[in-house]
Amino acid sequence: MTSYISSWIWSERFWLPENVSWADLERPPPGVDYPHLEHIYIALPLAVGVCLLRLLFERLVAKPCAHILGIQAGAPRRAQPNDVLERVYKSKTSPDTKQLDGLSKQLDWDVRKILRWFRIRRNQDKPTTQKKFCESMWRFTFYSGIFIYAIRHLWVSPWMWDTRQCWHNYPFQHISSGQYNYYVAELAFYWALMFSQFTDIKRKDFSIMLVHHLATILLITFSYANNMLRSGSLVMCVHDASDIFLEFAKMANYAKYQRLCDGLFVVFSIVFFITRLVIYPFWIVNSVLFESWEIMGPYRAWWLLNGLLLVLQVLHIIWFYLICRIAIKALFKGKVAKDDRSDTESCSDEETKHKNPGQTLRPNDISHTGNLNGDTHDH
Repeated sequence: MTSYISSWIWSERFWLPENVSWADLERPPPGVDYPHLEHIYIALPLAVGVCLLRLLFERLVAKPCAHILGIQAGAPRRAQPNDVLERVYKSKTSPDTKQLDGLSKQLDWDVRKILRWFRIRRNQDKPTTQKKFCESMWRFTFYSGIFIYAIRHLWVSPWMWDTRQCWHNYPFQHISSGQYNYYVAELAFYWALMFSQFTDIKRKDFSIMLVHHLATILLITFSYANNMLRSGSLVMCVHDASDIFLEFAKMANYAKYQRLCDGLFVVFSIVFFITRLVIYPFWIVNSVLFESWEIMGPYRAWWLLNGLLLVLQVLHIIWFYLICRIAIKALFKGKVAKDDRSDTESCSDEETKHKNPGQTLRPNDISHTGNLNGDTHDH
């Protein structure tokens, strides 16, 4: 039964071009290596190692840096102990109007006081600025290191300068140790992101990021299994470039270097636009869609992989829209405004919504902050 399911999932008719079998890839010529799926199974235990390495890095490197920069952990204000409200909070962190009215009658509390309790209780569970700084510093370090490694490898690769080389003699293309290490490191990191997403700082774009991580993991795994490593390396490298500047900007913001934060955000926006809205669609996706069709023709997995690439492009457009909103606010404020994907909240906004649930907020009613608390893994 297991062998039948495995043969169905890894059908040669689906994953490989016509007249190519898995057996052909298992018998490479002397001195040539082809990728095998079992070679990247090590990414899962490595992902656990990445999570542990992150904990050590944040404790031994990032936290001391935060202290040097004057970023203290701080103790959040604690909500007044109340068993009734605590039980409600565990089931629903933001009660609706009907629940608020019921709690008001039950406790003989003013609704505004209950709203304030829930706001303080939610903030009590949120990570401190120091925690967010450590998280950003870890990602900045990884993105910088893996990007430098990728550029060193790709700079001497002919397919970086001529994307048609990605499809010549496909799928019988040699895999180098550099390609293998790059793929395993990226896959382990994204599995670690998938695991940690449920414990890290919660964002408004949680669902988008979940789709993003799943699409990325599937792309890396599938492109490795059917030896699309050349185009896959280009995709990963392009995605890492802008994240370096975003995480650096967030670190500067947490350290209250506002001018540096603003400058880095401008650089991030430019790099994001160039890499993900110009290079990615018009250079890489164009190669995977059109050059591969011309050189080797489409097959079933070809449609799946291109579909995943297009999903990522849609996400890029959504993210760039959010980036533009921040940039527009910055033009009027003179500094980077709050990331629209952040999960920050203010007491006045919450209480206003309860008092006037049908009223539309005017632009002047919106509270602006200088915090760049959003996130992009953007890959």
